Amino acid sequence: MCGSASGCCWRCPCGRRRPVRPRRPPRHRGRPRPGARRRDRGTMQPTAPVRPTAAIRPTASRPLYRRLPLRQVLCLVPLVAVAVWVAQHRSLIGSGARQMLTADPWWLLTAVATTGLGWVAVSFARQGTVLERLPARRLFATQFAAGAAAPLPSGIGASAVNIRFMTGCGLTSARSSAALALYFLAEAVTRIVLLLVLLTAFPEALRVGPLLPERTAGLVVWATVAGAAVLVAGLLLIGRVRRVIRDFLRTALADARSLHLRPSRALALWGGSLAFPLLQASGLVAVALALELEVWPPHVMLAYLAASAVAAMVPSPGGIGSVDAALVIALVAAGAPVEAATSTVLAYRFITLWLPLVPGALVLGALVRSKIL
Repeated sequence: MCGSASGCCWRCPCGRRRPVRPRRPPRHRGRPRPGARRRDRGTMQPTAPVRPTAAIRPTASRPLYRRLPLRQVLCLVPLVAVAVWVAQHRSLIGSGARQMLTADPWWLLTAVATTGLGWVAVSFARQGTVLERLPARRLFATQFAAGAAAPLPSGIGASAVNIRFMTGCGLTSARSSAALALYFLAEAVTRIVLLLVLLTAFPEALRVGPLLPERTAGLVVWATVAGAAVLVAGLLLIGRVRRVIRDFLRTALADARSLHLRPSRALALWGGSLAFPLLQASGLVAVALALELEVWPPHVMLAYLAASAVAAMVPSPGGIGSVDAALVIALVAAGAPVEAATSTVLAYRFITLWLPLVPGALVLGALVRSKIL
């Protein structure tokens, strides 16, 4: 020791004097430490930590929406919606099923296979819109279940399902919306490029002139351009909407720039967006060959791309009416008889729309129940 009574320092073997560090006060001063032992009535008993007891509300005073099993009810909503929609279009479904009874089964199986591969292509395209790696199985299941949201027009249901899935994977709402917009942009660009390539290769494939009255095409184009201009001008005049659009475009452009710096994401985005319309058109070609439609397969693919581009301007639930009419008109313009074109379209829509509807609703309910969506 240094000789002081306070004991402020001590001498080590090397001869140096080192100060004595003061002891820290105990952490649990003033209240018993959880799990500590204390003397109670002459015996050593452990002290249990005191937990605050929450007030238990009676079940009868809770609101009705809190007492209902909302998640179980939401699982049944897709099934009920699909059942009602199928009941409303049962004659159309029956016609498509009857047309398939007289067709070649092997070509029909090919059409079913191309439909399944289309969901794989969409899954790749969806993965290409985000930098984060999405779970592959859940992503494919989500694309399959999105078909059960067909009763909503313009693909609103499928878009809502995909946004819900992406936000569940940790993405923000802004980035999920930007990824959805990028997917739609890539799909539109690839469809237009394919349509222009086929129109250049086969300029005389579609003869639409005799099917439409005079000046109809010009009026449709001018009406579409005018409606789009009025919509854009109305949105830009509102200040809050303008700020939302500006922030959304900034986020979308930043994500698109980052995605195209990674070759794997760019390949998944553009490859999936290009493969999906090709697979859908190949499914229509397979159904046409199954029903022995007398139209050359490249012309059938051109008819599908033209019909899908026209039907996209008319929002309808599941494309009922708009897609069917556009496909029939396009096949007739390609040289098919009206009866044969109608049978082909009914069988094709039965395979791509009605057949996976009920399984997709079941998968959608399972995803909602497991809290993936």
